[in-house]
Amino acid sequence: MIIKHLAAHAKFSPEKMAKTDIALGQTLFAGLNCFEPGQQHAAHSHAGQDKLYVVLEGEAEIQVGGETQLVSTGGGAFAPSGVMHSVRNCGEKRLILLAVLAPPPTRS
Repeated sequence: MIIKHLAAHAKFSPEKMAKTDIALGQTLFAGLNCFEPGQQHAAHSHAGQDKLYVVLEGEAEIQVGGETQLVSTGGGAFAPSGVMHSVRNCGEKRLILLAVLAPPPTRS
């Protein structure tokens, strides 16, 4: 599968962060996390799962463990398994993140 423009697949919700699946394999998952201004994804962690964020559009305040930084388009953050992390759209425009998880989340 080749996707020429990932951000074109973004979907937004006025109520909360929206998610769009991009790829699901046996050992890796990739999806978009889409935030309107002011929306956030509360602090959480993943046992046995690493997570990589890449900012495709916008500005994010990203927390990983005890570190919080402003991350702009082209930047990213890595949250190893078990480490608390959160994201907040601190900008005035929409925020689109590529979220990559390995191994992929289990779906019921």
